[in-house]
Amino acid sequence: MRRPALTQFLIERQRAGRINADLRLLIETIARACKAISTRVNKGPLGGGYGSAGTENVQGEMQKNLDVLSNEILLEANEWGGNLAALVSEEMDDPRPTPTNYPRGEYLLLFDPLDGSSNIDVNISVGTIFSVLRCPKGASQADEKVFLQPGRRQVAAGFAVYGPTTLLVITVGDGTYGFTLDRETFTFVLTQEKILIPEDTAEFAINTSNMRRWEPPVKRYIDECLAGTEGPRGKDFNMRWVASMVADVYRVLSRGGIFMYPRDSKNKEGRLRLMYEANPMAFIVEQAGGAATDGRTPILDLQPQKLHQRVAVVLGSRNEVERVTSYHA
Repeated sequence: MRRPALTQFLIERQRAGRINADLRLLIETIARACKAISTRVNKGPLGGGYGSAGTENVQGEMQKNLDVLSNEILLEANEWGGNLAALVSEEMDDPRPTPTNYPRGEYLLLFDPLDGSSNIDVNISVGTIFSVLRCPKGASQADEKVFLQPGRRQVAAGFAVYGPTTLLVITVGDGTYGFTLDRETFTFVLTQEKILIPEDTAEFAINTSNMRRWEPPVKRYIDECLAGTEGPRGKDFNMRWVASMVADVYRVLSRGGIFMYPRDSKNKEGRLRLMYEANPMAFIVEQAGGAATDGRTPILDLQPQKLHQRVAVVLGSRNEVERVTSYHA
């Protein structure tokens, strides 16, 4: 049976009343931008993307050349289509309203243009994460306030992984689906339908170099995993850690597992960004039957207080996430 391309998949969702034409076109535009970023990433040092840009983003992090380039690709692709009221990036201080010479749409786009960019120079998988919200009705100005919506209000989310193959994972609220970029036709083709994360796992992903700073519930959980068959869990666990959220979460979607970036004594709120990373990933994981919390509360129920808010993240196989959350209780 012929596998449907992304456009056909989205048109079928539109005909079913799951999405409208504007949201379909927006997702297609994001996918095209991801293809362009993938091409630049694949060129490596030949494309001038390696090395530092010599600038800092709003997070106070040094930007790579590909951070800046990926951000520009997404901005230029999305600002003129008439689908958006505004967009905002992890790399930008403030939201960017749709330019006045273009039509204004009903959606808001948030994105991390190049997640895991510290891995670029060593040729490890990186990616793009995005989230789509509706602009509140009656909002005369697309400022920071309109973006501060709980993750439950997302109408679409997705991420791309630029690895041995380029993959796109999306949800529009009716399950999680995976697409692979066919390099011959340069189209995203459906290769994973209705992804389901196993409820149980024997695999965890966490940066153990931060162990000395962890809160007691996190240390308890990891200690139990490391104790193996002789410990309270009665089974051996494997640890995986790519240090690229898109790669780690894709592995969880593919074969189960738990991904953790908890708060600790150094990062008291957490390390990952609620709006650009945690919310879209939590939406994708929940739609695949998994769970996502900050250790205490489902991530999608959190009320954002600021645009670049950080948060703790525990996501993946439902039973393991619930166990970690119960330890915090």
